[in-house]
Amino acid sequence: MAARREKRAKMHKRAEALPKAYVGRRRVVLTILMIAVSGLIWRAVDQQVFERDFLQSEGDHRYLDRVAVPAHRGAITDRNGVVLAMSTPVDSIAANPRLLRPDADTLQPLAKALDIGLDDLRRRLARYSHKHFVYLKRRLPPEEAQAVMAVAKKHHILGLQTTREYRRYYPDGEIFAHVIGFTNLDDLGQEGLEFAFNEQLAGKPGLKRVLRDGRRQVVADVESLRMPQPGKNLALSLDQRLQYIAYRELKAAIKKHNAISGSVVMLDVRTGEVLAMVNQPGFNPNSSRSTRGGRLRNRAVTDVFEPGSTMKPLTVAAGLDLGVIKADTRIDTNPGFFKLGRFRVRDHENLGVVDIETIIKKSSNVGAGKIALSLPREKFREYLVAMGLGKSTGSGYPGEASGQLRPAANWAKIDQATLSYGYGISVSVLQLAQAYAVIAADGIRRPVSLLRRDEVPQGTRVLSRKTAMEVRHMMESVVAPGGTATRAAVAGYRVAGKTGTVKKAGKGGYTQRKYLSLFVGMAPASNPRLVVAVMINEPRGKQYYGGLVAAPVFSAVMDDALRLLNVAPDALAHDRTVRLAHTGGQP
Repeated sequence: MAARREKRAKMHKRAEALPKAYVGRRRVVLTILMIAVSGLIWRAVDQQVFERDFLQSEGDHRYLDRVAVPAHRGAITDRNGVVLAMSTPVDSIAANPRLLRPDADTLQPLAKALDIGLDDLRRRLARYSHKHFVYLKRRLPPEEAQAVMAVAKKHHILGLQTTREYRRYYPDGEIFAHVIGFTNLDDLGQEGLEFAFNEQLAGKPGLKRVLRDGRRQVVADVESLRMPQPGKNLALSLDQRLQYIAYRELKAAIKKHNAISGSVVMLDVRTGEVLAMVNQPGFNPNSSRSTRGGRLRNRAVTDVFEPGSTMKPLTVAAGLDLGVIKADTRIDTNPGFFKLGRFRVRDHENLGVVDIETIIKKSSNVGAGKIALSLPREKFREYLVAMGLGKSTGSGYPGEASGQLRPAANWAKIDQATLSYGYGISVSVLQLAQAYAVIAADGIRRPVSLLRRDEVPQGTRVLSRKTAMEVRHMMESVVAPGGTATRAAVAGYRVAGKTGTVKKAGKGGYTQRKYLSLFVGMAPASNPRLVVAVMINEPRGKQYYGGLVAAPVFSAVMDDALRLLNVAPDALAHDRTVRLAHTGGQP
């Protein structure tokens, strides 16, 4: 019994001790909670009272904004897929002038990193001191932009940021410059096909929502609102290999003859596609310093001139097709001139009574003039228009010239006569090439194109096949010994073409010292594949005749082009004759 009472007493004492321990722990917990709550209350009071202005300022300055995301511009390629223009990613360095300190310790290392003068940097920042954004340097390679930002971080320079953009690059530089053109700093087309097809190439920019801080710098990307749509690629009709050949030969000729300018156009007779189009002088589209002034003009398309004797085959073609003359018709050119009122049409020599082929071979103004006068004016003009003169070729090139061909009702007899040998009409090199392509294509005119064609257009019949073949045969005599363009011959191939030596018009009339030298031809003459037109503006050396200045350019370009395209020779038996022709003949 005693043991049981002792056990109960111990249990009673233990029960009395429990509430005291519990109370102690509870007090500790309550104390901790009170401290935590007090801290929260103090923080709330601090923010509402002491930091209210700061937080309000930060809240006001941080805001959501929408920013454009540039689209990748489509590439431009030649007909075989060789890239001629591409856009590469670059970074631009921009600054907030309000945050960038103007002291030398800040600007000196920054100017050095940007590779710009310290004074230039100061002036730029001062000019935009009231703005929040100004570009300091555009379109840097990403690694260079990163180096600039590293310098800024090292020197604790605030207010700088990078912006991702794209820079256009032209691997072939000057060679395609006039056709392709170039873009500006914002990668938008400014000249040439870059301008004409800007919408297709540019694509559509995207849009994203960003968070900006009080410095108007992007703190974070929030969400993408619209993905950028890349631009579409553009495949040209030009062949890089043929373009280079034409460029090389034209540039050499301009230098050799000290000429002011020149152009070469090559057409594919079968399709109407432009395979080469070059001009001199040129410019480098990769350098903004050279993309100014008259050098930018694609003269082969935008500039017009009087075509001179290159018009004679077109005049003969109209006469043959109308049935006014025949291939064996003989024209009396005695005594080497004829008069129309107070005007006189003359030849360099009296050729006497000649056939139509001789009129083309010897380039008789008298013979061509008499043929033209025998044609109905309206019909004559209709044929010229049908062959592509006096209207745009429809190439789509911006600023393409239509040339000038006055209404037939306004022609006096002298106008009709001189038109036959290329005065009183203006054409571009491209128009002239297209007109000759009609003869080369057996009388079919196809629209020209600077873009690659997957299907050959049907074309429009302008001349009968018989007429075209007869004129081609006559033009072969121009390149044969005794013709005016023996230097246009191409070994192994029959060539048909025509020279032109044109006096340039000045303030007081036609000059005696300034000329255009021309040659337009086709090969192989038996079944033409290519037409090449060459124009050299104001050769200032001893030579100025088309047969001496332009014809050799044609020969070199056509020779390399035919062999490059594996066009089968059609005059192997005449190789010796051709080699002899290169060493003689008249201009």
